Amino acid sequence: MAEQVDVVVIGLGVGGEEAAGRLAEAGLNVVGIEPRLVGGECPYYGCIPSKMMIRAANLIAETRRVDGMAGTATVQPDWAPVAKRIRDEATDNWNDQVAVDRLVKKGVTFVREHATITGPRSVKAGDREFEASKGIIVATGTVPLVPPIDGLAGTPFWTNQDAVRVETLPASLIVLGGGAIGVELTQVFARFGVAVTVVEGAERILSMEEPESGDLAREALERDGVTVNTGVHASKVAHDGNSFTVTLDDGRSVSAEKLLVATGRRVDIKGLGLDQVGLDADARRIEVDEHVRAADGVWAVGDVTGVGAFTHTAMYQANIAVHDILGTQDAPLARYHAMPRVTFTDPEIGAVGLTEKQAREHGLNIATGVTQIPSSSRGWIHKAGNEGFIKLVVDTDRGVLVGATSAGPTGGEVLSALAIAVHAAVPVHSLQQVIYAYPTFHRAIGDALKDLF
Repeated sequence: MAEQVDVVVIGLGVGGEEAAGRLAEAGLNVVGIEPRLVGGECPYYGCIPSKMMIRAANLIAETRRVDGMAGTATVQPDWAPVAKRIRDEATDNWNDQVAVDRLVKKGVTFVREHATITGPRSVKAGDREFEASKGIIVATGTVPLVPPIDGLAGTPFWTNQDAVRVETLPASLIVLGGGAIGVELTQVFARFGVAVTVVEGAERILSMEEPESGDLAREALERDGVTVNTGVHASKVAHDGNSFTVTLDDGRSVSAEKLLVATGRRVDIKGLGLDQVGLDADARRIEVDEHVRAADGVWAVGDVTGVGAFTHTAMYQANIAVHDILGTQDAPLARYHAMPRVTFTDPEIGAVGLTEKQAREHGLNIATGVTQIPSSSRGWIHKAGNEGFIKLVVDTDRGVLVGATSAGPTGGEVLSALAIAVHAAVPVHSLQQVIYAYPTFHRAIGDALKDLF
């Protein structure tokens, strides 16, 4: 006999946990189902521990910048306190009991099982079946994408999860993939003394961002001693029990003690039973409308929607699903034109909305404005480690920003002003009238505006 409930949430990463908790607090009978860690990738293997790693690595870099500016300093990198902080402070040694207790305290019935949709509003989890009167939220996230490279399967390669859990660093590392995850982890390990080689198939690292961002990130990595190979693919992987050798498609080969595969992520929805609600179980993502509805009585939030593999996207969509399920008057609708994203390298590279290339592909008439952070007063004051730029992409027909990049010592923080401008379609004329505090990094926005026309 199926248990009668209001909502079943399948997957309790940040989006699913948020939606389940808020719906339960609103008085609904909610069941949350998760076979792995409640909280998902972000608190255990992504955002939180990786930023702890980055914070530690950046402290090393800042110490090395003392010379010539504030005396002399030396630093001896030690990974042990970093690994301990991740284990003790961030993840409770990868135990989610605190998260489970938090969810249950809000009134959610927690089930640690794999879930299968068996029909409209029907879900099976282990030996329990649930009938959800209001519907189902799917928030099953993504898993690391492992490319079908000859010889890779069966070797002890790392994914980002292994990289975060490591307690003893290798002497050398090959990183396959020059996206955000790959370059962030590359810089961390390089600053702790690991000899890192990056292999990226695109012509630039961070290839989905502005070309200037990829060039800036590459220069930063190379200053940290990283060997960056772009425009080449791994064609073969071999492991001899002690080290990896990766053969590239240009005939060269690179070797290292460890291999990190950071070539992206993919949805894993086969076996979820999506066909029972009229959805394609073999799709690369679950498509949703502006209410994040995927089908009648089915909502999807987070990475599984393919909109953006970011915690803030999952939280944003969860909020929309909650309001839609509760029937909130004037409920918010999903709009992704001002999607922010930050690559937490040093310098940080923040971006929002469209790149110049994307805007032109959309058929927009475009003007761009660029300024270099070292030429700003705050950049000049900062001196060591002041690399970066601000780039604005303007739709000249409408007179509004449709995209922007903020790279620099606080690039992700400066991005907030630009994200608001893109989101709210603030006229460029209004932005030009803003009083930007002096001397700040964000004042460079005004300089980029002057460069527009």
